[in-house]
Amino acid sequence: MEEKNPADQYNAEQIQVLEGLEPVKKRPGMYIGSTDQTGLHHLVTEIVNNAVDEALAEFASAITIIFHKENFTTVIDNGRGIPTDIKEGYGISALELVMTKLHAGGKFGSGGYKISGGLHGVGSSVVNALSDWMGIIVKRNNSFFVQEYHLGIPKYKVSEHKNLNEIKLEYPYPIAAVQALKDEKSGTVVSFKPSPQIFGNCKINPKTLTEQFREYGYLTAKLRFDIEDEIGNTKNIFYFEGGIKSFVRELNRRKKVLNEIVFYTHKKYEDIDIECALQYNDSFSENTLCFANNIKNPDGGAHLTGFRSALTRTINDYIKKNNLIKDKNFSLNGEDLKEGLTAVISVKLDSQKLQFEGQTKGKLGNSEARIAVETVVKEALDLYLEENPKEAEQIISKIFLAAKARLAARAARDAVVRKGALEGTTLPGKLADCREKDPSKSELFIVEGDSAGGPAKQGRNRETQAILPLFGKILNTERARLDKIVKSDKLKTLIVALGGGISDQFNIEKVRYHKIIIMADADIDGAHIRTLYLTFFFRHLKNIIEQGFLYVAVPPLYKASWGKERKYLLDEAEKEDFLKNFSNKNVNIQRFKGLGEMNPDELWDTTMNPETRVLKKVLINDAQKADEVFETLMGEEVEPRKRFIQTHAKQAELDI
Repeated sequence: MEEKNPADQYNAEQIQVLEGLEPVKKRPGMYIGSTDQTGLHHLVTEIVNNAVDEALAEFASAITIIFHKENFTTVIDNGRGIPTDIKEGYGISALELVMTKLHAGGKFGSGGYKISGGLHGVGSSVVNALSDWMGIIVKRNNSFFVQEYHLGIPKYKVSEHKNLNEIKLEYPYPIAAVQALKDEKSGTVVSFKPSPQIFGNCKINPKTLTEQFREYGYLTAKLRFDIEDEIGNTKNIFYFEGGIKSFVRELNRRKKVLNEIVFYTHKKYEDIDIECALQYNDSFSENTLCFANNIKNPDGGAHLTGFRSALTRTINDYIKKNNLIKDKNFSLNGEDLKEGLTAVISVKLDSQKLQFEGQTKGKLGNSEARIAVETVVKEALDLYLEENPKEAEQIISKIFLAAKARLAARAARDAVVRKGALEGTTLPGKLADCREKDPSKSELFIVEGDSAGGPAKQGRNRETQAILPLFGKILNTERARLDKIVKSDKLKTLIVALGGGISDQFNIEKVRYHKIIIMADADIDGAHIRTLYLTFFFRHLKNIIEQGFLYVAVPPLYKASWGKERKYLLDEAEKEDFLKNFSNKNVNIQRFKGLGEMNPDELWDTTMNPETRVLKKVLINDAQKADEVFETLMGEEVEPRKRFIQTHAKQAELDI
């Protein structure tokens, strides 16, 4: 019997069309979230997602991603290749429809895909609409089908070629990349350059995207990713047999794990495929990652709710069954189970039923996923604890310690609250508040020391800018529980000033400033102080970072003066560049020892004036990497920190 070619069963009849592309160009943020680097990365992700969808449908086994210079990116997969035959009723190639019409694709129930993670036919056309140039080559039936576009508009009809030498493109990237398909029956090569008119000077960061695609490798076991960064001259290959079980081990690589045997289950419940792995470590933080159809859901959703419910029920049932709690007044809650937990939850649903809250898929909305995950994880975890009593003992001991710490923290916090220090109307005496009561218009400067606090208070705009001077270095909160934090005078003062509370009582709606600016000296001590604050916010007030409220001020390190003129220079490199291009011999270069050395006018001009200052917005682009860095730099283990310092010693800026 002749073997059927999968490509023959995926044709123009499976491509459906809903509407055109103009809305994308007018309001790109509606489709990709933003037009900054995050949105830029979203373009790359959408094309890669389409390739991953071919793997989820079991038609592709390898994906190659190449980051070229000048913001060009190429994505190659050895799947079926986008259909190229003429779509009845439209008179043009299905390939052109997919690339130029919004909501045209094989993901609308016509049999093209059962599971997909792309923007349901939106992805390719949106990327095309926002690209100055896109070139595509599809290999099918021993032919190469080619088309190029400018801002989503085809330069010519889809052309067919038997020989690659016949193909002439404006940019050579797809032609060079198609060599990866020489031994494959079919596949797709997409190259594109995002439009600078839309994204400005934003550049793709290959390192960030490489980490993201490493996750994809874990989530789709046995799918090979070849990633080449021509900018940084690096190559990476990701291929994981163990899937998310290996992923959890990697997440805990630098931590002391408690249950050596990773809990893992993979089972189908009705029409939902569920995969889950978890392992506890001795840290105080949680790292639970959620995915639906391989797309990360940073805000969780139904699958996370189901997982938490299953975990809480299973642990409580185990404790009750084994009579592990003697004190009838002692009880566990969901918060106790989070401390030290590392988990990955991955669900795959029929793409027709998949529901996300928001275009960028931050939260899964399918309620049936909650029941499915809860049922599957509860059943498997019950069995795991029974079959692995040593692992169960380690997990339960960790949870008991977390519960006792929670009760101690609550007692400490309540004691502080009763004294009126964390709640109520009394603001800390050190705080010089602003007159503005609208948080969206208010700024809080967290200033290093009283010496800098004086000029900051004098130089500020009292209408919108509040100043909180906190002298010296704060507590390292990487290994600190809540009870220790609320007893720290500096952190207690900061928590009160922010107004949103902390821990399970935190409320983002009550935060009094939507610009919280860490302002420390531009030297090594200042860098250490900034790191301590960043640790505190990342570990205990992460929602403030996620909402985009946290910033770091960038004060100048030098002041150049000549005659009545002056220029502020941010760092050593800027100073050297200035001296190289400035021929006035009478210039005087002054190095600031600290913010307190500036007079109020200087501090305003350089660091506080919204018209002239430089601020860095703190973002969590890769939570896994951030968690690893904080654990390495601020944790108790010395060896990982020593290795980090040795590795990056040549990049350090010495403050001599």
